[in-house]
Amino acid sequence: MAHHLAKDQHGSSAAPGPRTAPHTRTTAHVRRTLVLGLTVLALGTPPWPSQAADAQLAPRAVPGAGVIDDWSRTAVDVVQTDAKRPGAEQFLWYGFVDAAVYNAVVGIEGRYAEYKWDVRGPRHASSEAAAAAAAHRILLTYFPASQARVDAAYTASLAKIPDGKAEEDGVAFGEKAAAHIVRLREGDGRGAPVTFDKPPAPGVWRPTLPANAPMVDPWLAKVRPMVLDSSDQLRPGPPPALTSTTYTKDFAEVKAMGARTGSGRTDAQTETGRFFGDVLPVQFQAAYRGYVERHGLDIVDAARLFAATGTATADASITAWNAKLTYGQWRPITAVRLADTDGNPATSPDPDWLPLLDTPAYPDYTSGHCTNDGATMKVLSRLTGGDIDFRISSAVTGTTRTYTSAADYNRDVIDARVWAGIHFRTSDVVANRVGTRIGAWTLDHYFRPLK
Repeated sequence: MAHHLAKDQHGSSAAPGPRTAPHTRTTAHVRRTLVLGLTVLALGTPPWPSQAADAQLAPRAVPGAGVIDDWSRTAVDVVQTDAKRPGAEQFLWYGFVDAAVYNAVVGIEGRYAEYKWDVRGPRHASSEAAAAAAAHRILLTYFPASQARVDAAYTASLAKIPDGKAEEDGVAFGEKAAAHIVRLREGDGRGAPVTFDKPPAPGVWRPTLPANAPMVDPWLAKVRPMVLDSSDQLRPGPPPALTSTTYTKDFAEVKAMGARTGSGRTDAQTETGRFFGDVLPVQFQAAYRGYVERHGLDIVDAARLFAATGTATADASITAWNAKLTYGQWRPITAVRLADTDGNPATSPDPDWLPLLDTPAYPDYTSGHCTNDGATMKVLSRLTGGDIDFRISSAVTGTTRTYTSAADYNRDVIDARVWAGIHFRTSDVVANRVGTRIGAWTLDHYFRPLK
């Protein structure tokens, strides 16, 4: 039995029912059309039939989500393992793959509006072949060094689909869907010569231990978003002033609770800090696959889940990086070691202080992790009606956690980044709120059910 999710706020079913598609054409329907003397075939691909007309037709079974899961794994292998792209940047690449796969699937199966596209695939085409072709083409376009891996995955996908015209037309439509995404992303600012150029000063970020590396991917702050209108559309206001009550409180908390040694953390809090120190986009991809598999989502609803979370988290990373580049707030490790320079008499320095986890090479405010968490939780809450059943694992701790509410997940991850010693609490809280807004914007404007 397929899992039924609650209706989203627009009143339409947001997840799968029985594994049949309402928007399909059968041979009988085509014959009836020809008998009526219409020139549908001569005019090219017809529009999806109305629900009333569909009710008279024998439904076509919609494929399961196996191909979606398979290409999620392949994308991680390419982006994380082969290309070794930084965590925040990975969200952008997964967003490209997810959007192309989504358009390839719903262009054939219907049910949801396409992403920045209005092209219909042949009703008889294989949506599985289309999904595989779209993912294959996106990954080959951007990661040609992984061709052997990507081609092998493609061969494996097509081997599961019967040979014939349905497969051939599905491949052709998937290629078209991928080409559209590639065109959309041309000149979007990826890899542009952007640098963090604020000179060191109290409160200003500078390279930190252990690598003392320059800011990672500063260009991400200027990339054209996937769903938002601009990279600064939802950028929050500035961080708290160094002499403010909020900063003083945040400083005291992270200094006491985030220290590598001699902290006030319990064992459980230390485990939480380490748990969320894993590579977040990889954790998310695995968690999405697990949800799809446990709840029996079909190819359409699985493609929608990946595309909505994928584009929302791509924009969450862009938004967070825009704030980081704009405000350039220093990290706790710098703040604690140089507290005697911050002009705040309530803070005291510790020149040897180290955080539980190594500090990433980019400014503190806002937290990229928590922005992505907020976006994902909002999308999942909307798609599931609130019972997110989010099962996430950490290779760092070797443990798995299951969350049934977004509030519980968000609470833990906000705490974790403080207890890890790498963020001030305000940077996490503000980021989570911004991410929540991004998730809501995504489903308000894209991936909506067809009327």
